[in-house]
Amino acid sequence: MKAIVQRVTRASVTVGGEQISSIGRGICVLLGLSVEDTQKELEHMVRKILNLRVFEDESGKHWSKSVMDKQYEVLCVSQFTLQCVLKGNKPDYHMAMPTDQAESFYNSFLEQLRKTYKSELIKDGKFGAHMQVHIQNDGPVTIELESPAAPIDSKQKVGLVKRMWKIDMVPHGEKKNLF
Repeated sequence: MKAIVQRVTRASVTVGGEQISSIGRGICVLLGLSVEDTQKELEHMVRKILNLRVFEDESGKHWSKSVMDKQYEVLCVSQFTLQCVLKGNKPDYHMAMPTDQAESFYNSFLEQLRKTYKSELIKDGKFGAHMQVHIQNDGPVTIELESPAAPIDSKQKVGLVKRMWKIDMVPHGEKKNLF
């Protein structure tokens, strides 16, 4: 799971010329779901997003308050293109969660945000729609978040260590395809 979090003074989503959602001060979250995402990644990302300290406190100290501390709003937009893998110059989206699974997973993400924070302060776009997202970035502040990679089992670790050891053993300047 990947997220781009932007601190905003305001943000909105328009579909077909009609504004369907908007927030004032807060954060706009562009969220890309991966085929590998589970409930564990979802919970991790919710925690990170809501506790990310991108606001100043009352005395003006930067990077000390979260969206929850300030009681600001959150606008979430599903964005599968964050799971892009480039093949040359062509985007490939094989790592993006398929649409039939992604919509319910995204709705679970929104539900978890609403349960963890204040439901009325969580807004979203329209899943699967062609949206225009209007973001007035404040700062500008843009933070990229990625859920932790799945743990590597012992067989994978051994293979990785062997490949790394072989790379170290290749004489300087000699190219060798080890993967």
